Amino acid sequence: MTLSEEARTRLADIVELQPTKNGVLQERWDLDSGSEVHRYLESELKEYYYRDDNSLIRATEDAASLVGVAPGVEAGEGEGELIIRVDALEAGCFEVLAEPGGQPQSVVGVMNAVEARGTAVTSAEEVEEALQALRRKDVVEVVYRTVPGFRRAVPGDAVDVEIRQD
Repeated sequence: MTLSEEARTRLADIVELQPTKNGVLQERWDLDSGSEVHRYLESELKEYYYRDDNSLIRATEDAASLVGVAPGVEAGEGEGELIIRVDALEAGCFEVLAEPGGQPQSVVGVMNAVEARGTAVTSAEEVEEALQALRRKDVVEVVYRTVPGFRRAVPGDAVDVEIRQD
């Protein structure tokens, strides 16, 4: 199947952002609805993506090699190590979070810690989106209490964080 330039670009987005959701792709691709994303995926990229057990969108191995983009999450060299490619805010959020089993932090707590380290933050919503993106990469977990809290799902030294140049 030969892909158009638009389809190749969009496939590269899926590889980079995986695991991802229709809403994230809708925003990235400036589409009107998640349904429009689904229609595009099925009509143009059916051979190159799948949905995992959590219904998140992931690229096939062939997709990553076809577009030459490194996946958002991949196995590191050591056992249990991961490499994640994230933006600067996501990297800052991961850096300030407690280790697995540690005290979960609220979105506002993470925002304050990230700002204290010198990363500009425009809103708590922006921080929550970054935390949710990390959660979709399976490196952050949510602990539901009166206010949801976040902490690392894996030890920080088991993750190599690379900042994407968007």
